[in-house]
Amino acid sequence: MAYKIDAEKCISCGACAADCPVEAITEGADAYVIDAEKCIDCGACAGNCPVDAPAEA
Repeated sequence: MAYKIDAEKCISCGACAADCPVEAITEGADAYVIDAEKCIDCGACAGNCPVDAPAEA
């Protein structure tokens, strides 16, 4: 199961994207977005987000 970013929590700091080993996270219009097809469910994004925006979908 891939991770998903809660757009209401995301502060667009980029910490999640910087730590994604498969580059599945990109900056969206209002928040960062995770490509579910690229996500390997490693949790690196969730471990480094200061506002706990990424979570298992």
